[in-house]
Order: sequence, then C-alpha cells, then structure tokens
Amino acid sequence: MIIKTKNEILASEITDPSIFKERRKIIKALFATLVSSSVISPNRVLAANNNSVWNNLSKGDFSNNKLTPTPAELIKNYTNYYEFSFNKKDSTELAQHLKIDPWSIEVTGEIEKPGTFYLEDILRQQVLQEFIYRFRCVEAWSMVVPWVGFSLGNLLKTFKPLSSAYFVKFTSVHQPEIMPKQQNNAMLEWPYVESLRIDEAMHPLSIFAVGMYGNTLPKQNGAPLRLVVPWKYGFKSIKAIVKIEFLKRPPISSWSKSAPGEYGFYANVNPEVPHPRWSQNSERQLGSGLFTPRRQTELFNGYGEQVASMYSNMDLRHFF
Repeated sequence: MIIKTKNEILASEITDPSIFKERRKIIKALFATLVSSSVISPNRVLAANNNSVWNNLSKGDFSNNKLTPTPAELIKNYTNYYEFSFNKKDSTELAQHLKIDPWSIEVTGEIEKPGTFYLEDILRQQVLQEFIYRFRCVEAWSMVVPWVGFSLGNLLKTFKPLSSAYFVKFTSVHQPEIMPKQQNNAMLEWPYVESLRIDEAMHPLSIFAVGMYGNTLPKQNGAPLRLVVPWKYGFKSIKAIVKIEFLKRPPISSWSKSAPGEYGFYANVNPEVPHPRWSQNSERQLGSGLFTPRRQTELFNGYGEQVASMYSNMDLRHFF
C-alpha cells in the first residue's frame, strides 16, 4: 500500500498499528538473518509480504538471453562506490555497513501524487522480471548482468507527472557516519545525484533493479534500489536511491558538476566520443581470458535500435 498524506486518510483506511508493526517486524527479522551474507533471499522477503517468489521470472521485453552473464562473484567484488572507497574491492567490504532497512523513497516535484513511500509497498505493486543487459562503464570495461527489477516508467506514471515535468532527478542515500568519503566531500559533493530526461526515464529499457542473479541486490551493487539505463555509461545508474524529483529544468548531476568536460549530462555510450583521457572505441570484458580481444564498443551500447530515435536531431558529440 502506498503511504498517503495525512489529509487524504480516512479512518476506515487506517491499518491497525499492531498489524503494521508485525509486518515490519517480519521483514526486519528476515533482513537481519540474511543480510550478513550480503545476498538476501528475495523469495523469503517477498513471500512474507505478498507470497511472491523470484523463481521462474518472466523476461523483460529487451532482455537478451543470448548474452552470457559475467560471473556473479566478479561483479560483487568489482564496483565503483566512491562514497565508501576509491578502491573497488574495499568498497565491497565497507558497503556491508550500509543501513537499508527500513527504506523509503521521497517523491516530489511536478506531479499530482507526491509522498514518501516504503520500498516494500512499492514492490507490492510492481511486476518483477529478469533483465539480462549489457553494462558499460565509462572506464572502458563492460559486463553482462541479469538484473531483477521492474519498469521505471510504470512506477513513475503512478505519481501522475504534470506536463511541466521534463526531467527526473534521482538522489542517493546520505549516511556519512557509515560512508567515509561523504564525511569530507571527497571526489564529489554528496549525496550523489543523477538525472534523466523524462522520455529516457519512461523508456521500457530503463528499470529499477532490486536484485541480480535471482537474489536480492547486494549492498555494494546498489541495494536496495538502483537505476539501470543500459545504453548509458554506468555512472548514470545511481545506487541506493532515496529521492525522486520531477523537474521543469535539467539539474546538474554529480559528475557533470565535478568535471563537465569529461562527464556530460547524457552519457550515452559512444565509441566516437573519447573520454579526454582514454578512448571509448573498445572495452575490456570482465571475466574474459587473458588473450581475449577487447570488445568493440557499440553506439548506445548495442541498444541503438531501441533508443536512437530519442536523439535523432541531436549532435551526440556536443550532447555527450
């Protein structure tokens, strides 16, 4: 159930406090039991909530079963999570201290239905699917991830965006007592911020991920909720989201503010537009053998057929 604002609630609609507390108690107990392994069984968590399971998930419309997923253990230990560390392996360990229960998302801006919503209430209204997507980092490495998630556009529509909503801004969690780099604004200004044009956010390729490899999303990979936009560089896929804002004008995202000449607003994967310090023409595939040749990078990370029309009148070198 989506939480309503105070003046919208009728007495007959108020959940008995004992029922609400018991539901939260069950979920907390499951998280406490399972989170120590960094992978929480979604079957048990969601079964406690609405008898849903993550077995035999249907495939998202653009999920590619012909792609071979990168080994899960490699992905879990190769993450950019600069709030914790600039070292990929260290951030995996440090991320285990992140507090993810309870988790709520504030939704504001140019919409008819703003509010703050518990994640488990959002999940009850969504159809979870598997999305096997390519993932391309701006650092010129790539992997293939079988995400578990749901359509971002379907969720955003429930908030009734106004015609004045042209952009969607996402903000990550701010826990400086746990995230060492947030304590002194190292590398970037925190919390982390990213944004999409609303047509990009509504595109069926764009998803919110809550899991991968059939399990709940590990903390270092963005738990409990992260954005996945597979035709863009990985830094657009913001982790641990706590706020969504619908805006009239484009906000300045964290990396664009820090280094506007290196990280553009769009961040579409493009082999013809090099990073100022390295080429984007090819990529190293994580998990490949020592003698495996680098993969040639594709425009829009291989999803051009689905997304190119959104940029048909744009100079992709200027709007990088």
